[in-house]
Amino acid sequence: MAQPPGHLERRNGEHWAGVLYMRRLSIYVTWLMTKTPVTPNQLTWIMTVAGVAAGFVLALPGLWAAVLAALLIQVYLLLDCSDGELARWTGKTSLSGVYLDRVGAYFAEAAVLAGLGWRASEVLPDWYTVFGFAAALGAILIKAESDLVEVARAKGGLSAATEAAAVQFRSGLLGLGRRVLAATRFHRIMQPIELSLLALATAVIDVFAGNLTATRVLVVACLLAAAVQTVLHLISIMASRRLA
Repeated sequence: MAQPPGHLERRNGEHWAGVLYMRRLSIYVTWLMTKTPVTPNQLTWIMTVAGVAAGFVLALPGLWAAVLAALLIQVYLLLDCSDGELARWTGKTSLSGVYLDRVGAYFAEAAVLAGLGWRASEVLPDWYTVFGFAAALGAILIKAESDLVEVARAKGGLSAATEAAAVQFRSGLLGLGRRVLAATRFHRIMQPIELSLLALATAVIDVFAGNLTATRVLVVACLLAAAVQTVLHLISIMASRRLA
């Protein structure tokens, strides 16, 4: 079954946009893909290209570049939903598919952040270019911190960490802090879907303002979010029972 029962209710496995609308569209794309020789892994490669292309397009000046980048990220999300559905439907699930999907997420998030920094730069390169690439590096480090939990557990002969372990802290104060920060959702500012929409909004503001101030504020906000989350996410992992 392409969309197993409970698939959309997974606590950390489904993006809000997937639940809200994209899974209702992706199933039709998946059905069409079953009529073609396209494999799930090939669909994942196309997804990755769409995500990276969004970053390059966002780096271009003008409102239409921001519009096109946002549309490319929607294509990225559509294919991110459809590749797994196609794999389940055709019985072609694989570790290579999981790996490629993760690589695609790394590339897309970094590309959009770097593209945003480039877009905000008046003279290339300037500090906003650096800020964008620094935020992209932070996004990669955050994802790596999560993935390395499973690497550490595998090397220690342990099975994958459960979702319950992620929210079990040795300190009650740290647990409370994590819940408060999670409630703010500030970390989502760096995720491709949210960031592409925010970049579009700031591009509209910039058109009316006649400058790049709104986009530059967004770049700085992404850099701060990346710096704070990189540190706090590492602390959260070390203080939780995911490595126990």
